[in-house]
Amino acid sequence: MTNVLVCIKRVPDAAGEVTLTADGQGVDARHVGFTVSAHENCAVELAVRIAGDTGGTATVLTLGTDDAVEQLRTVLGLGCTAAVLIEADPAGFGPVDVAREIAAVVAERDDDLVLLGNDAADTGDFQVGIRLAYALGRPVVNGVRTVEVADGTATAKVAGPDGIETYEVPLPAVVTVLEGGVEPRYPTITGRMKAKKAKVEVVAPHGEPRGSGRVRLTLPPAQPSTVEVLGAGPDAAPAVVDLLQRLGVMR
Repeated sequence: MTNVLVCIKRVPDAAGEVTLTADGQGVDARHVGFTVSAHENCAVELAVRIAGDTGGTATVLTLGTDDAVEQLRTVLGLGCTAAVLIEADPAGFGPVDVAREIAAVVAERDDDLVLLGNDAADTGDFQVGIRLAYALGRPVVNGVRTVEVADGTATAKVAGPDGIETYEVPLPAVVTVLEGGVEPRYPTITGRMKAKKAKVEVVAPHGEPRGSGRVRLTLPPAQPSTVEVLGAGPDAAPAVVDLLQRLGVMR
């Protein structure tokens, strides 16, 4: 039996153009919705699979305001059976603070495996998983595509420069997950109904946040694009044929 804790974060749904807040400290979410990152969706899928295969439990945790209960209930609808909200304003919590708060919750539980997304979708922090493992004194594997548990050992697959690398670590352990290794499931109607009624455990932070120390986020420069006008009406037909031949679409 393996009890799994999977950690998620409420992040802006930045599927389109990304804009930053005026202070450059985060993604401006005024005109978009909120979601869970692709990395974390894969971590949730792995958590539910491992709990189901081993007869254990899958619990979802996040640090945020009560708005984040929406994301917790979404994950509950996917198969997690319990949820924990560390109720605090996430804007004031840096990676050190988040790792400390998760570690405090884990210390009071009996979770064998903690899964997190490889990095934060909104701020790009790659630190929480490693800091959490250090705080707990547990082994950690980063950038994992798949993970399985058997006989007290977690076997993690990582896409390395020369192919798939396999790591075996004893439980309890911490694993950070990259998207692409598994296909996240969709919530069922039954799952949604159960999630609406499920109790969310709310806990207070264990310490005052020190913040991220971040100066500001920046966006990469927009990629230049060019437009070639081939012509208008029937007169453009020869130019279109020439272009298709150059592209190798037709001969």
